[in-house]
Amino acid sequence: MIAAIKPAGSNTRGLLAYLYGPGRHDEHLDPHLVAAFAMPDPGRDEHATLTELGHHLDEPVRLRNSEFGKPVTDHVWHCPVRAAPEDRYLSDTEWGEIAQRIVQAAGIAPEGDDLACRWIAVRHADDHVHILATTVREDGRRPKLHDSGIRVGDACREIEKDYGLRRLMKGDRTGTRRPTQAELHKAERLGWEQTSREWLQDRIRAAIPHATSAEELLAYLEADEILVKPRRGPSGDLLGYAVGRHGDVNKDGEQIYHPGGKIAPDLTLPKLKARLETSAPEEHPTARRNRPATAWHQSTEALDTLHTEITGASADDGGDARAQAHITALGELIEATAQNAPADIRAQLHAASRTFARAQRSQVRAEDRAAHALRSAARDIAHTATGPDGSALAALTAALVWAAVLAGRWHEAKGHAHQATAARQAVQHLQAAADDALSPTLTELAARPCKEETRRILANDVRAAVPEHAERILSDPGWLALVTVLADAEASGHKPHQLLKEAAARRELGTAHRPARVLITRIQHTSRNPAHNRRAEAARLRSTTASAFSVPSHDTQPPTTTTAPTSRPGRPRR
Repeated sequence: MIAAIKPAGSNTRGLLAYLYGPGRHDEHLDPHLVAAFAMPDPGRDEHATLTELGHHLDEPVRLRNSEFGKPVTDHVWHCPVRAAPEDRYLSDTEWGEIAQRIVQAAGIAPEGDDLACRWIAVRHADDHVHILATTVREDGRRPKLHDSGIRVGDACREIEKDYGLRRLMKGDRTGTRRPTQAELHKAERLGWEQTSREWLQDRIRAAIPHATSAEELLAYLEADEILVKPRRGPSGDLLGYAVGRHGDVNKDGEQIYHPGGKIAPDLTLPKLKARLETSAPEEHPTARRNRPATAWHQSTEALDTLHTEITGASADDGGDARAQAHITALGELIEATAQNAPADIRAQLHAASRTFARAQRSQVRAEDRAAHALRSAARDIAHTATGPDGSALAALTAALVWAAVLAGRWHEAKGHAHQATAARQAVQHLQAAADDALSPTLTELAARPCKEETRRILANDVRAAVPEHAERILSDPGWLALVTVLADAEASGHKPHQLLKEAAARRELGTAHRPARVLITRIQHTSRNPAHNRRAEAARLRSTTASAFSVPSHDTQPPTTTTAPTSRPGRPRR
């Protein structure tokens, strides 16, 4: 059940006309009172009028205005209360009881208070009622409505439990404002898929990985054809900002601007500055473009620190603040990856980015400087001119899945219900993207099957390295592809047993729906470079030393360097 308190108004009669009228789309059927402060009902009494009802509601307001010099103009309190679509039908009596509990929680009409504000609850549809009150008490005082939204929300959670309705999560004041009916109708009328605030939020979040300061962020938004209205002090310092969408004008044809804090709680100027302006020096974007191949791999390596930063931190030593900072930066990395990923997985990554935005903010204040490495990785990808190769993309998307799982676990442990749910939903989109990213690699590996003897030996390595997950790995459809990856790694001088242990240590396999696929991406990333050969290096050093102390001669032959074989004795080659 959702109770949405609207901004205070001044026209009681006008709101009554809407509540008892046909509605904008003729959706108001049989409007009538289900609860009221002893007032006539124009919906049931043919002699009662809206003017009479409005006069009765406004009487304490008029009395106060006649006694005090400054009139009250913001006295209309309006709160629609809506049940979920899957909830059962509620009778008029039940809706009346619910409305009574809402006004008590809000402070409009505390229980047992004979001098409370006057109010009514109008029902004109099966699934919701509208509560209207005038916020001047019978004794002329104003009610205490500070934090009434929180109290009403708590009351709704109790109502859901008592009436057997769908249970919603308790709000934590970090969510974005829902689009109003006016915004939704305007977007529909103009043919927009999103309301202006939703559209602007997506654009700002897309710009964050590209910027290193608030000024740079606003410049990037302007380059993206977004209207920017900065607020500056006498010294020219940036004090605030608002943004607008072309074509979004009010009834007078004036451009509408939305402050960042009204778009989302984490998009205020102070919070953006804290995220963007870190103490570590930043490279010029051109320097990033010169190393496109490594940006994707470095981002995967940056994610490897999340397990320690998120799960190993203690609240006593500021660990929660660091964990929240890394989760915030993780959202930026997801967004940057979505912007430069191949078209076939871009939609899933963008969906993950939009969903994970709710997990990026909580009541825990982030220590943003702690996540500089992860945020720099996001900027590297955002400024990379070319896309990744198949294995790099598969490794990064798989790492993003695990990082989102960790973020969801941390939020759940801290009691952040909304954020934990958002992280779980983002995992679904990321997993779909990871599966699609790995598909070309699996096709290529399937075309290079290994011999049966190689499979048998590597199966023993799996049982020795990760015994608790061995059977799931060996029965995974991706096992044969993993065999090829391990054989390739061994040919480069790596030890399959050690690679398997390292991969399992960095990514918990118990939650992986296909553990072989997780190991494929992890091991391809780890073994992408040939292993260090100590015997070959020792031989090279000996030959170099001998040359340094020998006397040059035309008859002297250059020393030869012998490279030892890298494969282990008794292990068959493919």
